Amino acid sequence: MGLEQKLSLKLSQRLVMTPTLQQAIKLLQMTRLELSDIVNEELVANPALEEDEGNAEGTGEGDSPAADAASEGTDEAEGGDKAETSEPEAADARVPEPGMAEREARELDGGQESGGRTTEAEPAAEATGEATAEAAAESAEAFNQIDLEAYFGEYMDGTATAPRMQEEGEEFSLENRAETPPGLADHLTQQLGLSEATGLLREASAFLIGNVDPEGYLRMTLEEVAAGVPCPIECAAKALALVQSFDPAGVGARNLSECLLTQARAANVDSPLLVELVTHRFAELGSKPVTVLARQMNVSVEQLQQAIEWIRQLDPKPGRRYDSSRTIYVEPDVAVVKSEEDYVVLFNDDGLPRLRVSRLYRHMLRANDGALDGEGKSYLREKIRAAQWLMKSLDQRKRTIVRVAESIVKKQRDFFEYGVAHLRPLVLRDVAEDIGMHESTVSRVVSNKWMACPRGLVPMKFFFHSAIASIGGGEDVSSLAVKGKIRSLVESEDPSHPMSDARLSELLARDGIRIARRTVAKYREELHIPASSIRKTDGPPEIDKRDDTAPPEGAEELK
Repeated sequence: MGLEQKLSLKLSQRLVMTPTLQQAIKLLQMTRLELSDIVNEELVANPALEEDEGNAEGTGEGDSPAADAASEGTDEAEGGDKAETSEPEAADARVPEPGMAEREARELDGGQESGGRTTEAEPAAEATGEATAEAAAESAEAFNQIDLEAYFGEYMDGTATAPRMQEEGEEFSLENRAETPPGLADHLTQQLGLSEATGLLREASAFLIGNVDPEGYLRMTLEEVAAGVPCPIECAAKALALVQSFDPAGVGARNLSECLLTQARAANVDSPLLVELVTHRFAELGSKPVTVLARQMNVSVEQLQQAIEWIRQLDPKPGRRYDSSRTIYVEPDVAVVKSEEDYVVLFNDDGLPRLRVSRLYRHMLRANDGALDGEGKSYLREKIRAAQWLMKSLDQRKRTIVRVAESIVKKQRDFFEYGVAHLRPLVLRDVAEDIGMHESTVSRVVSNKWMACPRGLVPMKFFFHSAIASIGGGEDVSSLAVKGKIRSLVESEDPSHPMSDARLSELLARDGIRIARRTVAKYREELHIPASSIRKTDGPPEIDKRDDTAPPEGAEELK
């Protein structure tokens, strides 16, 4: 088979991701914190991009970043004729100097005396002269009110002071500096310094403290400690006992049972029953009813419940109280406010700088004074174009988020009016068809975005749930509303005769909700509700109070 060269033409269609589109997609799925970091990085890296501090409050559509970028692009395309013609106009419109009117009045007055004729400038000259005399009198009176002795006192007393080399202002006080709270390792090291441990025991204890995780647990064995110091295994055991005697109680434990037993001994509540529960029957506490477990251990229900209550008061993670990590609070991207009978979506741009293209560099690019060569002009054009792309991408992100939020508010209006029980089933396709965008775009918008509404601070993904079919062809019900009904049924049941999953499915069917027993069991586990065999007690039902039908953990109720 011979080899030969050919020229061929081929037509094809493909989607090319331009840099502008890539940047817009990247900014769309960012959180507010990530977006703020990106904007600050661009402000540092791009000299043509600057923060507009003077026009922080927009007055119309012309103040939007897109309009600003468009106007700046038009200015960039224009030549230097406009700038040259505007300079004479600006010179003609200059404000006259303060003494110009007075000189003109004197000249007019002199011309009148020489010619013996009256002019129209005579009243103006007299008024100007009177104003000048009054201003001179006020200036002299103000000068007489100055305390010269106090002003020049530091020079009169014969002492010399060094001139200030820095601006006058309030000096920073170290007392106003926020102190970083000590961490768990610092707290344990401080106690080790106050102990009587010396030599190899102190070295092994310091090694143990360095290997305690933020939750307070030691994630290594004594053999590994002895090999890491190195020291005998007996010395490592003594060091572990010393560290476990430090505050907080339970620190240095190698597992949960050892942590709870250490705290129980420190509180003098380590009864044989509690030790037996923590050591051998800890897993059975969440799987067996109290009556069955008390019968198996040959103790009364009251004694068992008292021991369980002591266990609940113990801290399974004693090191968390010394966690000095900074708490990051959630800031909403949009806010929903009720105005008369409608709900209005407001975009939250607090904390995000308002950007503009530097006027200085635009003028340098338009000027033809030879200050910039070809390479410098191409560099400025590239930076100005990058700044305009960023501003347009930010404006596109804002408008897209607002459109998605308005569609959610329109489809979930009953939720804002009546609460979670009236939340309707909603999927990404519904919102995408409503606003004319792709599902992937809607998914990027609702990812890591939060909405502040009269019902609380909720993530935008909170409004998207699957549908549960209703009996009789009625309107479908949201899965979140079904979870709320299951929780209310369990909370109102008789503790001595709890309802099974099949019974809950029957009660939901009476309300018009068609749901299988397996689905009820799945939702019950997601709500952290134990099975009916575990819920059967002589007292009130033991139900986790975390409400998964409400806004998720971390959401704050608005006041």
